[in-house]
Amino acid sequence: MTLTAATDLTLTVVAERDRRFMALAQAAAEQARALSEVPVGAVLVLGEEVIATGFNHPIGAHDPSAHAEMAALRAGSLALENYRLPGCELYVTLEPCIMCAGTIMHARIARVVFGAHDPKTGACGSVVDAFVIGNLNHHTSVTGGVLGNECANALRSFFAERRRAVREARDARNAGQPDFIDLLSIRT
Repeated sequence: MTLTAATDLTLTVVAERDRRFMALAQAAAEQARALSEVPVGAVLVLGEEVIATGFNHPIGAHDPSAHAEMAALRAGSLALENYRLPGCELYVTLEPCIMCAGTIMHARIARVVFGAHDPKTGACGSVVDAFVIGNLNHHTSVTGGVLGNECANALRSFFAERRRAVREARDARNAGQPDFIDLLSIRT
């Protein structure tokens, strides 16, 4: 086997592994959706073993730090009885924010794999890139866009459904009420 063929095979195996674990993160995101939370899921992996999963739940937990990544890292730290998680990989359906990026670095995560880019708060290159700061003492490799379209579509459909529900609630509240023109005609 040539070096190029071996490299191509290795990349194919890595890509398939990344898709497999990202699919598990997508399943975790569905748990968030079921609770009416933004559907973001995360899976913490060591080798081929899933150590922990997490999903967004800041609304239900009344906790601004209850992001999917944070939940998975907390559960993984408890499972491994260590706040440092060297050698672990974190798969998350949405690009981590700066809070999660900092925690990922402190936990010594070896690699982050994310699905959808986050153009508003992404800290893996979309808004800032916390992982390329050279003078930090730990460096995490990052791979983005794994099942990116599927992850982005899940988020888009969640927010579209939320907007539709708000419109329907507003329309139901306003049903049967006189409109502005009717109110003017009543005054004359």
